[in-house]
Amino acid sequence: MSLTGLTAHELSELLRKREISSTELTERHLDLINALEGKINAFVTVTGEDALKQAREIDERRARGEELPPLAGIPAALKDNMCTKGVKTTCSSNILYNFIPPYDATVTEKLSAAGAVIMGKCNMDEFAMGSSTENSGFAPTRNPHDLRAVPGGSSGGSAASVAAGEVVFSLGSDTGGSIRQPASFCGVIGLKPTYGYVSRYGLIAFASSLDQIGPFTRDMTDCALVMNAIFGHDPKDSTSAPVEVPDFTGFLKDDVKGLKIGIPKEYMQSGIDPQVAVAVKKAIEKLEELGAFCEEVSLPHTEYALPAYYIIAPAEASSNLARYDGVRYGLRVEADDTISMFNETRSRGFGEEVKRRIMLGTYALSSGYYDAYYLKALKIRTLVKQDFDEAFKKFDCLLTPTSPTSAFDFGEKADDPLSMYMSDICTIPVNLAGIPALSLPFDTVNGRPVGLQLIGKAFDEGTLLRVAYTLEQNTDLTRPKPDLEGALQNGKQS
Repeated sequence: MSLTGLTAHELSELLRKREISSTELTERHLDLINALEGKINAFVTVTGEDALKQAREIDERRARGEELPPLAGIPAALKDNMCTKGVKTTCSSNILYNFIPPYDATVTEKLSAAGAVIMGKCNMDEFAMGSSTENSGFAPTRNPHDLRAVPGGSSGGSAASVAAGEVVFSLGSDTGGSIRQPASFCGVIGLKPTYGYVSRYGLIAFASSLDQIGPFTRDMTDCALVMNAIFGHDPKDSTSAPVEVPDFTGFLKDDVKGLKIGIPKEYMQSGIDPQVAVAVKKAIEKLEELGAFCEEVSLPHTEYALPAYYIIAPAEASSNLARYDGVRYGLRVEADDTISMFNETRSRGFGEEVKRRIMLGTYALSSGYYDAYYLKALKIRTLVKQDFDEAFKKFDCLLTPTSPTSAFDFGEKADDPLSMYMSDICTIPVNLAGIPALSLPFDTVNGRPVGLQLIGKAFDEGTLLRVAYTLEQNTDLTRPKPDLEGALQNGKQS
């Protein structure tokens, strides 16, 4: 039996019946990681011994007759910007190459409480700044569907690890699309929750008013199970929302009759690959066939979201990354005096994209430019949120492409930062508004997956689950599987 392509709920049932053990399941996934990592490079750190220890403990608890949660014994992974006590957390940056946190992030604690087996920490764009995982300080991650293509970013390692079957599910972080865009490129499900619905305690900050943690899974049932495990109020996070968390599996209904779904026209205009647009239209037709009402809607300030984001996010990054100075932890480059030590440490420790964003953010916050840039960007952010608020007076959710294109080739946008930034044009407005969005695989273009983005009202992830689950149950386009043998062969040739 192949165990590395099954979902968490399928494996949970096999574990419950004791047809397999968590130890066996973990060993199979570690074997696959060892076989694939030389080509895919989804992980920064693999914690094989710790994972096997966790798996044996789960097996012992099950043998004693304990009633265990659905994720107990299931292999999972974390993006390498989530703190793990005693395990390196690098943000894929040379400046944190040796940082070992003394505490766990809240999501790490919650997954451990749910019994998930943590297999390691996944590669990412350095400090979550990028859209391709080419900006990792160590090495890029490759797309399991085609090793010539990027997996997206910044959570490219987390998405690739699930797509390749190295783990059953993973967690990523999303500041401007960093869960949804790699989910789209790698053909998996990725959810960006409502801001404040998942604790950010222990998540190394990029832009604090935008960052959110969310899951990558292979199907919607798994997505709901992981949401049940990680969502909820956390008093250690001052931005955590004190709201009740439902059982998200209750929203998995094969029924969209009567739902009103808006199609923002600004997301379907210039820059969208015609074949991606065709995939979105197929989804619209299927939803209408199943009884949903779909109609075009306008979000007039969408065109200003991208420039506003690239003022707000770098400004917050400039402040958050000031703490990495070689004094307290991480890289320290010795020099003749303190100022030189600061300069040399930051110069050698940070990559080019991180330096670019620090400089942009510092400039936007500087005297004489704060009002002209940062304050104006905050006003635009308010207008973007008001556009969504107005749309949701009529519609239950919105449907767009996740990304203007399918996965692009390595190096295609590496020397053109503006072109790279444009790959997040469909996802960034959601982060500015603080609302939830989900990327569902839907069809492929030249063998590379296409993602469908569903956008919902604040704390209404349930509607997104319902729509995505209905599509999943009524079409065979939502589960693209990578041809790993073919991808590895192409990788040898390229």
